[in-house]
Amino acid sequence: MAGVTFNHVSKDFGDQRVVSDLNIEVADKEFLVFVGPSGCGKSTSLRMLAGLEEITEGEILIGDRVVNNIAPKDRDVAMVFQSYALYPHMTVYDNMAFGLKLRKTPKKIIDERVKEAANELGIGHLLDRRPRQLSGGQRQRVAVGRAIVREPAVFLMDEPLSNLDAKLRVEARSFISRLHQRLETTFIYVTHDQVEAMTMGTRICVLNEGKLQQIDSPFNLYHNPRNVFVAGFIGSPSMNFFDATLKPDGDHIIVDLGAFALDLPPSKTDSYKSHVGQEVICGIRPEDIHDTNFLPQGIIPANLTSNVEVVEQMGNEVIIYLENGGKNFIARTDPRTDAAVGHELGVTFNLDNIHIFDANTEISLAYESKQLEAAQA
Repeated sequence: MAGVTFNHVSKDFGDQRVVSDLNIEVADKEFLVFVGPSGCGKSTSLRMLAGLEEITEGEILIGDRVVNNIAPKDRDVAMVFQSYALYPHMTVYDNMAFGLKLRKTPKKIIDERVKEAANELGIGHLLDRRPRQLSGGQRQRVAVGRAIVREPAVFLMDEPLSNLDAKLRVEARSFISRLHQRLETTFIYVTHDQVEAMTMGTRICVLNEGKLQQIDSPFNLYHNPRNVFVAGFIGSPSMNFFDATLKPDGDHIIVDLGAFALDLPPSKTDSYKSHVGQEVICGIRPEDIHDTNFLPQGIIPANLTSNVEVVEQMGNEVIIYLENGGKNFIARTDPRTDAAVGHELGVTFNLDNIHIFDANTEISLAYESKQLEAAQA
């Protein structure tokens, strides 16, 4: 078992830098997820760790060993690819055993590991079949089984669920999470799906344009995003953003959005007082905008009336697209709402969960305030 360290790692393709100064420490037995949009560098980072891409700058360590110049087969990692990369002419058994045969593992050990892994994965009855005779979910389990039998120090998974339908993806997420708990091995997982990242990772590394935006627990990424990108990427539907100005009002701070204004709660004054008089970006998640007739307990309310433009019935909730004074935003509301297109609706913002970002740097003012407090502690 081993942890993984990215030490100032960068990767260039020609004159284009696709990963820039990546610094990450992955603890032994941790489940770390790389997440971000297409082209952000997440798969390239994983492939550098696996030895499938050369490192332009920096070092990658597995445990205490620098692996920059070590061949992929000697890095003690096993990788599950998006395409599964199964040999079509081989049976399930032979696909799972192939890596062990290359290492000249004794036949008895190969047989024991393959059958044990297959039974754990629920594919013990499929060992004589070939990949074309399997469903997508079964192929995915064969690919995972091929990695398991190698008993590596680190499991690498590059979007292994992207070829599955929605129902199978939910089942596979749970299966991989349980597998991590049972194996107690380091997992590093790549996905563009923030739902996968939030439900599976003990920590999440958010990348954009090759740069690390934030690495944190799912809870902290959601409740204390470092910047506008993280705030907008984590959560579905995405966080609502408004151009605004912070204005003083006695002992209070007003967030002036032009069409309407929000009175910040006193608990947030210290984080934002340094930016009074300045332009900011105000963010609030759709789930923190409620139909005024169906409010949860314990919120700090700000009420306004808005025009309903689109209503999406989801069964357990209703997604409503709203407009007020030229400002468009989305609410996730109680399913009992009677919102109707073309009508007005009273909505309530929960000011306890409002986010304010510097308009120039797009960094969260609350995040900067907490980092400063931690540095001074």
